Amino acid sequence: MRPLDPRLLRRSRAARGFLAAGAVLALLQAGAIVAFAWALATLVVGFIEGGAALAAVPGGAQALVAVLLVAATVRGLAGWSWEWLGSAGAMRVKSELRDELLVSLERRRGARSVTTARAATLLGSGLDALDEYFGRYLPQLLLTAVATPVLVAAAWAADWLSGLIVILVLPLIPVFMALIGMATEVVQRRQWQRLQSLSRGFLEVVGGLSTLMVFGRAERQAARIRAVTDEYRSTTMKVLRVTFLSGFTLELAASLSVALVAVSIGLRLVAGDMSFAPGLFVLILAPEVFLPIRNVGAAFHASTAGLEASREALDVLDDGGDEGDAAGVPTERSTMSKGPDVAGVRARDVRVLRDGIVVVAGLDLDVAPGELVALVGPSGSGKSSILEAVLGFADSEGDLRVDGEPAGEVTRRAVAWSGQSPQLLEGTVADNIRLGCPDAAPALLDRALALAGLDVPADLRLGPGGAGLSGGQAQRVAIARALHRSLATGADVVLLDEPTSALDAEREAALARALREFARGGGRAVLVTTHREGLARAADRVVEIREGARV
Repeated sequence: MRPLDPRLLRRSRAARGFLAAGAVLALLQAGAIVAFAWALATLVVGFIEGGAALAAVPGGAQALVAVLLVAATVRGLAGWSWEWLGSAGAMRVKSELRDELLVSLERRRGARSVTTARAATLLGSGLDALDEYFGRYLPQLLLTAVATPVLVAAAWAADWLSGLIVILVLPLIPVFMALIGMATEVVQRRQWQRLQSLSRGFLEVVGGLSTLMVFGRAERQAARIRAVTDEYRSTTMKVLRVTFLSGFTLELAASLSVALVAVSIGLRLVAGDMSFAPGLFVLILAPEVFLPIRNVGAAFHASTAGLEASREALDVLDDGGDEGDAAGVPTERSTMSKGPDVAGVRARDVRVLRDGIVVVAGLDLDVAPGELVALVGPSGSGKSSILEAVLGFADSEGDLRVDGEPAGEVTRRAVAWSGQSPQLLEGTVADNIRLGCPDAAPALLDRALALAGLDVPADLRLGPGGAGLSGGQAQRVAIARALHRSLATGADVVLLDEPTSALDAEREAALARALREFARGGGRAVLVTTHREGLARAADRVVEIREGARV
């Protein structure tokens, strides 16, 4: 059994309210069960043994029937209230967790190990799985914790030997549940990881679909998605297999426990060592004693996805230190020493992480104003990840600064950037270049066009995704957009990811000269990644990256 995570109680007012209301409902339901069992046992004994038993009750049989009806009504209303409370509680807790997660992720601008796919899965289907947790599992857990002791006490009061048997056999079921829960947790975690892999792979394919289609690689990605889907299906079937086996085990244990109490009562009734009234009362109560804990085991498997998602959400919130921010306590990033107010980009012993895995380690880098610096290295060495870290889109550890401030959302405003993919929009070339700075002076547009060496009219209308341009032209439009942003906003740091990958040698040389002049003339720090020797030779300095580390 898993109780409610203390971290969730600390963060969620709705979760605390759910527990308080649930405890009251559990006591009410336990009282209704005891009253129903007593009235039914007394009524049956009275009919079998004669009117003496009924005469001892004020109101006789009519009063007992009234108690039966009231107890049944109260129990039915309690069951309906559990449904409403579980649904409302799940809705409110999900809303609170989503709000906190969104605020935390926005504040941290991409926390460690929180990719877009992971965040989307967690905020969407992951937290939605809490419906089963609050709707089925927690109500039965509360009934087990609150109602079961009341029912055991009632059985003990009626027949201490039966109560002793119940107390002895009752812990066996939680032992079985603990063993089953450990096995379930393993397969459920694997299923959750497969779901995240499926979401991540789907988002990656959607993001790069146009490029994949251009290069004829779409079918291969479809096969990849199919393979990940098959893995998710396989792990889901393993979860179902464990669920069915564990359900059978728990039902068998509970049935044998009830049978043990029934056999004991039957033997003593035959021997004349026990009267019929308490025996029947305990027999009616015995299944009710074991029912909540049996239901906990049955509901546990339906709620494991919500348990895993809530645990991961709380881990993300705890890892982000958002409580410290809310309380005014500085976070790790904000307590980093400011150091000298140095313009440009500065990195000292920086590690860049992607999905919690270090992709660049021990990076020392300086890009001073007026410099053109080239990052070179084989594919996968982490060059693009370094640019993402400077932008604050990738996690980093160490001292990484832009214009003397820790890299992040604030410093991002001082950076102009162009990625490997042009990411153009439907509209004119001018609209794409002035994206984000539509009111800039027309002269800045002309200068950005000249610096990028773009030989297409500014009023040329493009189709969706920049259709109507060649790969090299689209790349130069994206470069012109970055240079235009630098000119219009005064951004003194320019990051270009593989800016000449689609250009011939002549245009590459022209762009390299323009970038060098742009850096020196305006006192801007220009950092480029490249595989091309021509651009690297034109740079003021070259920083080589191999296998995730600077050499």
